[in-house]
Amino acid sequence: MEVDSQSNETMSVTPEVISVTNGLSPQTLLLLSFALVVGLLTVIAFSRRKSRSRGNALLLAGPQDAGKTAILSTLSYNQTLPSHTSLQVNTSLVPLSPVRSLPVVDIPGHPRIRDQFQEHLTIARAVAFVVDASTISRNGSTVAEHLHHILHAITSLPPSREAPALLILAHKCDLMKSGTSSGSPSEIAISRVRTILERELEKRREAQSNGMGIEGLGAEGERSDMGGLDCSGPGGIFKFADWEGGEIDFAGTWVNVGERKDENGVNVDGLASLRSWLEQISL
Repeated sequence: MEVDSQSNETMSVTPEVISVTNGLSPQTLLLLSFALVVGLLTVIAFSRRKSRSRGNALLLAGPQDAGKTAILSTLSYNQTLPSHTSLQVNTSLVPLSPVRSLPVVDIPGHPRIRDQFQEHLTIARAVAFVVDASTISRNGSTVAEHLHHILHAITSLPPSREAPALLILAHKCDLMKSGTSSGSPSEIAISRVRTILERELEKRREAQSNGMGIEGLGAEGERSDMGGLDCSGPGGIFKFADWEGGEIDFAGTWVNVGERKDENGVNVDGLASLRSWLEQISL
């Protein structure tokens, strides 16, 4: 059987590929390329953010007798239960709304066991460092040493772990005496805690920058070269506002012993600022 050679030629012809860029000006091609690069970079950045793990618990840390356990019981049960110096970790679920709750871990402040903070840092969404504002003038260096250890731990987290939000609670501010200072008890307590801790942490930073050792946390005579005090301000002087580890918030709190009412007869919540902060970081 004879096959038509013309038909054979037609069947073997390769289809012509038409370029989608035909008819586009160089300027248009440049804009399309730029848009594609921006899109790819956005996707990569978003993927990296999504890949960073984030905890879901609040860690209560700070020196012993600062009031951490009383804060935990008040958050959990809306009443302040009798408490004493804790020698073990306490945990509880704190309701934020009818449908949401937050795990809270109270880390003991005793020098021999407060390093347990490290074991729970991987699950922390936030850290509240509790300071007794009424005694900070007497034990500022000890409190700063404890806080330095926490700042070092946070800045030492791996890149895959999102750093927890950090709040410094100037607690027991209802015990503050205004004296000649103006402002509310909370404002006075926050100002005092901020000033004293910045001064003491700067001493530690300066000692390290001069090649001097500093006492290790909870170990007498031990020297340490902990980091975590880097600041972006002039001269690198330690200021909470310039801390390179992230934003640090402050709040003044107290726990109610019995009912406390304002001048209008309305019950006063001494932990209102803490509850507000927890709502914000839990969004």
